[in-house]
Amino acid sequence: MQIKSITRDPYLYIFLIFALYPFYPFLGKFISLGSELLLFFIFTLSFNLCLGYTALPSFGHGALYGMGTFGAALTFLHLTPGMGIECALIIGGIAGMLGAAAVGWVIRNKKGIYFAMLTVAFSQVLFGLCWRWDEVTGGESGLTGIARSSFLGMDISGSIPYYYLCFGFFAACAIIIRVIAHSSFGMTLQSIRQNPIRATYLGYNTGFYKFLVFTLSGFFAGLAGALYCFLAGAAFADIFDWTKSGDVVIATLLGGGTASFYGPIVGSLIFLICKELISAFWEHWLLAYGLFFVLIILICPRGLMGLCDRKEQ
Repeated sequence: MQIKSITRDPYLYIFLIFALYPFYPFLGKFISLGSELLLFFIFTLSFNLCLGYTALPSFGHGALYGMGTFGAALTFLHLTPGMGIECALIIGGIAGMLGAAAVGWVIRNKKGIYFAMLTVAFSQVLFGLCWRWDEVTGGESGLTGIARSSFLGMDISGSIPYYYLCFGFFAACAIIIRVIAHSSFGMTLQSIRQNPIRATYLGYNTGFYKFLVFTLSGFFAGLAGALYCFLAGAAFADIFDWTKSGDVVIATLLGGGTASFYGPIVGSLIFLICKELISAFWEHWLLAYGLFFVLIILICPRGLMGLCDRKEQ
């Protein structure tokens, strides 16, 4: 019975597919795309803890990703130059968590559009600050010269070793996020999403729970951003722009994050494949992607996973 339940676990097939990614005939040539996919999976899964499980429309979530990127870049360049990336990744995750905690505490009792607009404002403030603060962030030129060397003594300078490092972080984060989502804490988040007033009457401090989930989400987003810093070898201010937050929102909704735990992964796959592959052949790929998104939302407001008419939460 236990073996049967394991073989029916979607994670088993997701992990298997991406463990073999470098060996696929065509896609295996795009190792950097595979690494970016894995990091975007972490980002969207963390974001879905807010949107799908708690109904928090964090439309400035890209700022937390960006804080992780710059936190890791600054740590690597100024605190641990020439060393492994372990410390930089930890600082990147903590930077995202602290940014989320600071903002989350202020807006924890806000709802709907007010919550969304305040997160967007936070993102744009950081974008402006990063763009202008040349001495620290590099301004328009950003921070460059970030070369990965080792992780826990292992050489990760090559694209394939770094891909498997990203895969390891994705597998660990995905399992942890699912445990959180399916725990009693996750059940409480869903009750707040469905009826916050009733949850308050039952004795739950809904504002504090929103603050906690936003902070947790910030850590995973920051970690994904820190890993992206070493994938790109640089950190630029445009990562704080509202479009980065828009990408994660659209990918999550398209995949069906409000209908299924695995929706963000499906949406991320479609988004990044359109962005990286279709854009190579057609510069107006966003037009096709936008039309596809509108069509899916019209047919199934709960996203692609909503077509399965099942709820994994």
